[in-house]
Amino acid sequence: MASPFPFPSDRPTVMGILNATPDSFHADSRVQGAAAVQAGVDMVEAGADVLDLGGQSSRPGAHRIGADAEWDRIAPVIEGLLVQVPHTPISIDTFHASVARRAIEAGAHWINDISAGTLDPNMVGTVAEVGVPYIAMHMQGTPDTMQVRPQYSDVVAEVRDHLSARLGELRAAGIQHIALDPGFGFGKTLAHNYAMLSGLPELKALGCPLLVGVSRKSMIHKALDITPSDALNGTTALHAWALDRGADILRVHDVREALECVRLHQYLHGRKSDGRDD
Repeated sequence: MASPFPFPSDRPTVMGILNATPDSFHADSRVQGAAAVQAGVDMVEAGADVLDLGGQSSRPGAHRIGADAEWDRIAPVIEGLLVQVPHTPISIDTFHASVARRAIEAGAHWINDISAGTLDPNMVGTVAEVGVPYIAMHMQGTPDTMQVRPQYSDVVAEVRDHLSARLGELRAAGIQHIALDPGFGFGKTLAHNYAMLSGLPELKALGCPLLVGVSRKSMIHKALDITPSDALNGTTALHAWALDRGADILRVHDVREALECVRLHQYLHGRKSDGRDD
């Protein structure tokens, strides 16, 4: 039987982003080898509940690499994290089934797939076979085409229906523990992204944990005419909005700040999680 998502019992989960890549959109997040392991340790010390490790940038225009090259980037990081932070779950951000299998066999715990199993026909069967939690994300098109004039009649309804259909296929394949990600910035305009944020309750109604990944994305820095490095304040504002609309997992670059947002959200809703009295 697959193991469930190991969520904190009293609050939403904070997932730290670990990019073992040279070309992810947020330059400050690019780390490899020993530096990536240390970055993961730092995130755990800041309060991360899980680390999301990726070896391939999925930003528009990023150079595509094969599964073997991707594995070479993340394998030593997995090994180091298992030694340095052995009790912290490791999620692997990949759309390659072979990378997913090798990572789980090496000791990783979750798979986070930007394509919900559509870019590699072997992914769904692989995840079902290895029996781990799976994050299925919506993306219109492919990483190479997704931001070329994305169009929807009703973005919330279409993303909901797509994820609902994928959810049925994943469950039919035997995958038991599934989280859903609407895919902010993946085949969506600025207006689409903000409509999706407002429509999160419709995705929540599908009955799965809901992951929100807006950290330092273009929907923030383009709207504010700033750079990703200056987008922390905007990120925190959108995290608060997402939490109010049912987000279960925040995928973030800045763990301490995200955890502070989560804790204050708990106070606002009368669910203090630290046992403190005023």
